[in-house]
Amino acid sequence: MRRTALSGIFLSLALLAHGQIFDPVKWQFSVEKISNSEFNLKYTATMDKGWYIYSQYLESDDGPVRTSFNYDAGSHFSLNGKSVETSDHRIELNDPLFDNMRVIKFSDKVVFSQKVKVTDPSKPITGYLEFMTCDHERCLPPKEVNFSFETGGAKAGDKQVAPAADKTAITPPAGQGLFPAAENAPVLGGVQNTEGIYNPVKWNLGVEKVTDREYRLVFSAAIEKGWYIYSQFIEPGGPEPTAFEFEAAEGLVVDGKAAEQSDHKVDGFDEMFQMKVTKYKESVVFTQKISVADASKVVRGKVYYMTCDDERCLPSTEVPFEVTPATLAAVIPAGSRDAVAEAAASGPLPAIDKTTAANCGDSGSEVKEGTGIWGIFALGFIGGLLALLTPCVFPMIPLTVSFFTKGSQDKKKGIFNAASYGFYILLVYLLLSAPFHLLDSISPGILNEISTNVWLNIAFFVIFLVFAFSFFGYYELTLPESWTNKAASAEGVGGAIGIFFMALTLALVSFSCTGPILGSLLAGALTAEGGAWQLTAGMGGFGLALALPFALFAAFPSWLSTLPRSGGWMTTVKVVLGFLELALALKFLSNADLVKHWGMLKIEVFLGLWIAVAVALGLYLFGKIRFPHDSPEVKLNTGRLLGGIISIGFAIYLATGLIYDESAGTLRPLKLLSGLAPPAGYSWLYPKECPQNLDCFKDFDQGLAYARQTNKPIMIDFTGHACVNCRKMEEHVWPEPEVYKFLKEEYVLISLYVDEKIELPEAEQKVLPAKAGGTFRLRTTGHKWQYLQTEVFENNSQPYYVLLSPDGKMLNSPVGYTPDAAEYAAFLQCGLDRFKELSGAKQ
Repeated sequence: MRRTALSGIFLSLALLAHGQIFDPVKWQFSVEKISNSEFNLKYTATMDKGWYIYSQYLESDDGPVRTSFNYDAGSHFSLNGKSVETSDHRIELNDPLFDNMRVIKFSDKVVFSQKVKVTDPSKPITGYLEFMTCDHERCLPPKEVNFSFETGGAKAGDKQVAPAADKTAITPPAGQGLFPAAENAPVLGGVQNTEGIYNPVKWNLGVEKVTDREYRLVFSAAIEKGWYIYSQFIEPGGPEPTAFEFEAAEGLVVDGKAAEQSDHKVDGFDEMFQMKVTKYKESVVFTQKISVADASKVVRGKVYYMTCDDERCLPSTEVPFEVTPATLAAVIPAGSRDAVAEAAASGPLPAIDKTTAANCGDSGSEVKEGTGIWGIFALGFIGGLLALLTPCVFPMIPLTVSFFTKGSQDKKKGIFNAASYGFYILLVYLLLSAPFHLLDSISPGILNEISTNVWLNIAFFVIFLVFAFSFFGYYELTLPESWTNKAASAEGVGGAIGIFFMALTLALVSFSCTGPILGSLLAGALTAEGGAWQLTAGMGGFGLALALPFALFAAFPSWLSTLPRSGGWMTTVKVVLGFLELALALKFLSNADLVKHWGMLKIEVFLGLWIAVAVALGLYLFGKIRFPHDSPEVKLNTGRLLGGIISIGFAIYLATGLIYDESAGTLRPLKLLSGLAPPAGYSWLYPKECPQNLDCFKDFDQGLAYARQTNKPIMIDFTGHACVNCRKMEEHVWPEPEVYKFLKEEYVLISLYVDEKIELPEAEQKVLPAKAGGTFRLRTTGHKWQYLQTEVFENNSQPYYVLLSPDGKMLNSPVGYTPDAAEYAAFLQCGLDRFKELSGAKQ
């Protein structure tokens, strides 16, 4: 996906080039007067050679960040038409940097023009522009530049000076009041220390007088062991060079580049950057000569540098400095921090005081993850048992066991080989989950992104339909024959390797039966909390269920006589699985519908379709519906009769979900469908924004403002539209009387959906630093809440419940999925008691 590719570019390059250090784009603003009330605002961008910025009019948001112009609201002007782009260096191409997406970009120079009508020329037109710049190999993070146009008295070509300060993070809207800085609050950008972030480089500055007008500034960097900073003289494409920037001042002359001196210079090929670099460890001194006309005036500037160890780099850092040559006074303000981290900390993230959390109400928080792991292991095991009953696998049991017991030199050897065969079957399925652990290590939110991706859920819907009709017998799904042949040819190697390839051959040739079941397991594990480890547990359960019969029947060959003969009953098993696949396909279409708010599969429609599937399954088992592989005459045996009755009974149960529940204010939630069906409030007839007739906020700042107004504690509910356990909590734990009273009367409920796909305003779409390293790009509302959860609370699973006071104090330890209502009520009571205690202490 292009978005994933772009995130990867930023992840590797945000550490190499921060916009405030390397700035290949310069902006100039001017006003052209058309009439007394109409003006043309001009934005001229000049790019360094080899660098580009992008058009406002790109086909998709999944590629580079388009150039955009954001105007502060005002009644004294209005925009007249769209902004126009003019350049002699316009390039339109399929850009390989963005997976050959069609883009429009500009090199060298481009002018953006916007006509405006002005009713009050005495007021300025203000706002900011956002752009992204790339060369042929890398992109710098998006950057914002403020602008202000004075149209009063403007003439053609009047120049406006761009402000020096650029926006680097989201600024919270006035009045919404993110938490004030709290003691011991987490700060982004590294391990917290007394300055807020991990900073392995300490700077000192001295001044030496040469003549009455000439001075020498001495910048000394002390570097912690294992870390490096880089020379000013580094070729492009590698680490960010150290740089010294001086604010322009009358009479100030900077004499070339600073001289570099160190006893710890490292000059040579760097494995991390795959190029030759010059870097310094332990200490380095930079000496810069300057001349001044008036030595009493303060000289200001900034040092920019980047620091890395042998495995990682910290974001580029700026250190401001002030020098008064006449008095030889030099100051580096205390607490200078990484600009990106500082902007993020003061922007979208609240500061939380975790030291106030009471040690109560969190006893069950550690149990849930293990319960989830074992639960999905059990589901995988059941899936494996179902796969054993299919015609692709069942006949293989006696054939394979017979081969091992008869083909070995002795009985013990045969049993050992068969057991090895079973072990390798388990190993093959475990290995299938390995790639997802690599995905999980890239970003803490990537599995959530995968599971809630709209197009991926639609793809699962289509795939499951294909699986279902394959089970119905309309066609056969098989892997390429060449795969099977290659695996089978390797069986002749003999020994452990030969047995492993026999296991691999079984996995390949049985795919037409096991594939749909594995697909269900794969998709289910990715939507469940726990991600890759739950997937591994499910695969392990599936592989174990397939492997056990081969080992057990090899150990006890007489058991083979107890197995039922292959026959038509296996076709019935496949068709039943086909109906289950059909029902699951609707679940994935429902996920996409919930995330995008299409309103197609609301609860009434979803239940109606599942009722139809259940009735059709019942009619099939009663012999009223036939499929291509069915025998001409269907014998209605006890198994089919019992299955048909269960199917019709389940359809009746589903119909009870269409009954109005007065206490919930909407349709009755069905326990068996929690997380499978849409929420009961997602309804045509009785829609509810919040579960169980509760009042809730879906925006953090709005909920916070209300909590401060009412002086109530907050419960942040990190949830998701496609979160199974979230629905279980909302529909079966929250309604319990001992829990409901807290949520209805005592707490302000703030439900933050981490898979919400509503696009953020362009001004809030940022690239921000992540504690784990790299960056986190905010595009949607869900990204904003993911960032809040992972960066402040260091957790990325849902549901996740955090209790806070209105002034940002954590009341007790957060909890995840807690199906025991009494335990959850104790968690809420603990938080309320702590809130009253803190409130009393304040008074």
